Amino acid sequence: MGEIVGYARVSSAGQSLDLQQDKLTEFGCKRVFAEKRSGRQAEGRAELQACLQFLRDGDVLVITRLDRMARSVLDLAKIADQLKSKGVVLKVLDQAIDTATSEGKLMFSLLGAFAEFECDIRAERQNDGILKAKKKGVVFGRKRALTLEQCQRIRTLREEENFSMPQIAERFNVGVATAYRALKHESSAPDSLI
Repeated sequence: MGEIVGYARVSSAGQSLDLQQDKLTEFGCKRVFAEKRSGRQAEGRAELQACLQFLRDGDVLVITRLDRMARSVLDLAKIADQLKSKGVVLKVLDQAIDTATSEGKLMFSLLGAFAEFECDIRAERQNDGILKAKKKGVVFGRKRALTLEQCQRIRTLREEENFSMPQIAERFNVGVATAYRALKHESSAPDSLI
C-alpha cells in the first residue's frame, strides 16, 4: 500500500484549517497539503495541483468533504479521472465515500455521468439563448469601428479626393487595415465587421 495523503482547503484567509487537518492527521495522513483559496476551479489552487502531482500509484488521497476538493461536479469528475488514471484511491471522511469499494466507484461513475449531462445541458441552453437573441436583433461580436456612412465617406475621400490610406485612417482614427476593409466592404457587405 502506498502513502496516505491529505488535502484540506478553506475559502478565505479568515477561516481555519485546523479542524480538517486534525481529522486528516487522525485518519493517518503522513503528509497534508493545505491552502486557503476559493474552490471554484482546481487549476487556480497551487496546493491541490501539487498534491495531485505528488500522488503515485497505490496512494490514498483523503479529504474531509467533497466540496473541499471541488465546487462543481464537472471539476470533481476531472479530478476523479486524474486520480483513477494514477491508481490513487479517494476517501471522503464526512461523506463515507471510498473509491476502493464498488459503491465508491459507482458513485464516481454517476458523478461523471452527471457532469457530462450538466455540460451538455448548459451548452444547449447557451445555443438556444444565442439563437433567441439573434432573432431579436442582438448582434454578437465586437462593435463596428466605422458606421456605414463613414465607410461611404472613405470611398469618396479615396476615389474623388485622392486621400492616401494613411490619411484616411488618421482622419477616422482607425488603423490602415480597417480603412482598407471599409473600402472593400462598403458596397458588398455593409453588415460585416469593420
